Amino acid sequence: MTAAAQEATTFLWLEITGRCQLECVHCYAESSPAGDHGAMAAEDWERVLAQAAAHGVEQVQLIGGEPTLHPDFARLVGRALELGLEVEVYTNLYRVPAALWEVFSRPGVRIATSWYSADPHAHEAITGRVGSHARTRANIAEAVRRGIPIRAGIIELGDEQGTEHARTELIALGLAENAIGFDRLRAFGRGAAALPDETDTCGECGHGCAAVLPDGSVVPCVFTRMAVAGSVRSGPLDAILAGSAFGARVEHLDRVRTVRDRGCGPTCMPCTPCPPCRPSCSPMG
Repeated sequence: MTAAAQEATTFLWLEITGRCQLECVHCYAESSPAGDHGAMAAEDWERVLAQAAAHGVEQVQLIGGEPTLHPDFARLVGRALELGLEVEVYTNLYRVPAALWEVFSRPGVRIATSWYSADPHAHEAITGRVGSHARTRANIAEAVRRGIPIRAGIIELGDEQGTEHARTELIALGLAENAIGFDRLRAFGRGAAALPDETDTCGECGHGCAAVLPDGSVVPCVFTRMAVAGSVRSGPLDAILAGSAFGARVEHLDRVRTVRDRGCGPTCMPCTPCPPCRPSCSPMG
């Protein structure tokens, strides 16, 4: 893929931290309470946001780890909105103090979360944190009550979690059916039996999207963190996204993806980037 042929990047994941209150068994980023915020200062992220807006990015997703744990989270959301970017926060909704609800309620902000089971024990066996089911459930209901745009993704990890019951519970909490998506376990991070499997992507890595990791690395997707095309700490985002290295990484991922086309679940139509996916995709999750 030549630079001239590369698709315009309109969606950007900003993985602003590796810290999370949970230790989910399948976490692609291997986040945990022991994680850190990486090498990027708030000023670095603000520079990336400005460069993203100038490049033509329309939507950013703040993700982690748990992005709300970053000390400058509210500041970064505010800056993104000032630049005219749509903002989605991919949050575990484990803890939402009053100030955070104010951020989530700002026009132009929406939230996404992961949901695993209607059974508290099954849910918490996945998240590694007792009490996570009740907290996330209550905060999903509160987001709906406040009228905050919200979607949820259910990742199928085993028969015992009861994914259809999980979906039913989300609908009972007030989520629209088209705001609930499904995906299977992907072989990245703690979800990999051994090394990450770059053939196990959705096939959309780098096609209109890219990710910036906590150390400043630019990759085609938050899952494909091994496919580094450059760093925003040493060069502008625009040059990296339009550069030959990014194009080569995307081309490589496209090629290896065809080696073993595992496909997605039966709910995918017609193309569903795996969670955490772009919010414009349907179904979402």
